[in-house]
Amino acid sequence: MNKAMKWRIVTLQAVLVAVLAFASGFAIFEGAFVTGMVSDNLAAQKIFFPPQSAVVAGGALDPAEFGDITKYAGQQVDNGEKAKAYGNGFLGRHIAKVAGGLTYAQMGTLSGPVNAELATTAKTDPNYAVLQAKLATIAGQKTTLFTGEMLRSTLLNAWGWSQMGMYTTFAGYVVMIAALIVLGALVFELFFADRKLEATAKVLKPATA
Repeated sequence: MNKAMKWRIVTLQAVLVAVLAFASGFAIFEGAFVTGMVSDNLAAQKIFFPPQSAVVAGGALDPAEFGDITKYAGQQVDNGEKAKAYGNGFLGRHIAKVAGGLTYAQMGTLSGPVNAELATTAKTDPNYAVLQAKLATIAGQKTTLFTGEMLRSTLLNAWGWSQMGMYTTFAGYVVMIAALIVLGALVFELFFADRKLEATAKVLKPATA
């Protein structure tokens, strides 16, 4: 390898080390920033799992139904994994019981027919009070579902961002390893490659008579 070729390789390696080092630092910083933002915003909501005393049969964290999240009993939701556990494992299961598994969007189709029937029913009709009670029940269920689904959506969104932060950080460390490998190759090229070539040349040099 001639000297010009060697310095081209060295220059390319140096540029690659700089690019990889920047990318690594940026990814690690961004990952930590996202993770910190998720944690800070969740902590500010002051959401807590039911206490340890609720981990009993019939309790809010009945082990038979919530066995996978009882380990979080009494803890504050302050990271992505807890946000997912609370959103899916706790809220999701409770929401499914509110209206027989119907969502807030689906509940909108129930009040229409009741309102139509109520409009054609005389107030003196005993069924009028029944229909009013039914509408009140539907309204209460819709409010509960809307509130629960909004909170669950927010928590799962926080979990999604926490995953992005985690994988971005991991990617940053992988890129850092790549930068160190290229740096090692650069150091070898600068300080050891010539010596190795000289040593090889001496071994291969034909003996003189």
